[in-house]
Amino acid sequence: MTADALAAPSGLLTDDAYRRLPSWSTWAFAGGSLVLALVVLLVAGSASPTSVIVLGAVLFVLVSSITSRVVEGPRRAADRLATTLVTGAFLLALVPLVSLLLLVATRGAQAFGWEFLTTDMVGVFGDMTEGGIRHALIGTLIVTFAAAVISVPIGLLTAIYLVEYGRGPLARGITFLVDVMTGIPSIVAGLFAFALFTLIFGPAFRAGIMGAVALSLLMTPVVIRSVEEMLRLVPNELREAAYALGVPKWLTILKVVLRTAAAGIVTGVMLAVARVIGETAPLLLTVGLVSQVNTDLFDGRMATLPVFAYRQYEQGGTGIDRAWAAALTLILFVMLLNLVARLVSRWFAPKGAR
Repeated sequence: MTADALAAPSGLLTDDAYRRLPSWSTWAFAGGSLVLALVVLLVAGSASPTSVIVLGAVLFVLVSSITSRVVEGPRRAADRLATTLVTGAFLLALVPLVSLLLLVATRGAQAFGWEFLTTDMVGVFGDMTEGGIRHALIGTLIVTFAAAVISVPIGLLTAIYLVEYGRGPLARGITFLVDVMTGIPSIVAGLFAFALFTLIFGPAFRAGIMGAVALSLLMTPVVIRSVEEMLRLVPNELREAAYALGVPKWLTILKVVLRTAAAGIVTGVMLAVARVIGETAPLLLTVGLVSQVNTDLFDGRMATLPVFAYRQYEQGGTGIDRAWAAALTLILFVMLLNLVARLVSRWFAPKGAR
């Protein structure tokens, strides 16, 4: 018996409880609306793919809602309309994402390849087609890893304090500062790192550690927020059970709380790394750009993928192709990080949640 039948007063079945549009009606409405929109726009002499889709969507909403109201009744019609609007909003949100991925993949594939990944820019001048991103790729990995080494312990310990120990004005102050840091522009983090190292080592100092510090300022609040949410999801019953067995609080946090929330913590850290790996402004200001590989984090300028893409696009000519290929590499790297985060989350998740 359907929900409409159960909702009928005195157990009486309404006619609407039996009337349903067939499952293929949605596709029929969509196809008919697009065909009708195409015919109308061809007659009007202004047919284009975008106008056909827009007019077809409007016709689909009107036709499906009116037909559903006549056949199925007002309740089903309202449900169908809400479903249509939500689905349309989702598809509309996918348009810029899909178009961006297609554009980067199409333009970046022209210069992308194994040689592009394994060569640097030493001896490459003007519109020469040689040259690659080996130095920028290695620099990005080194700077991002150093930023993670700085921010992950700080973020993890801060989140543990806020969830397990934090009470009173100090905890509220830390929470407020974390909220403020979450919204600071990336250029401000770069200016802070630049000013800090300039005061200590002089205005001519440039090193990868400057970029790592700048990225850690952007990464730390993300780590704190994600870890804090994961720790709050751990049931208090687990903590109370450990306390009842005489386990100290620090050992309960280490063995029970962190182990239970390990999947979410690792996922949050991976997403925080993916969030800062594409930052350009702080790295442009602090580490600059070189044409060869530099693996010394504490001495000399260091190339990174975002700055490399920016400089190559600014150069023009064949540099534009290298910039698109560098952007494609960066997107693939971020997608790989998200995939690793999902796999690690699945691996660390409790058996019942897999």
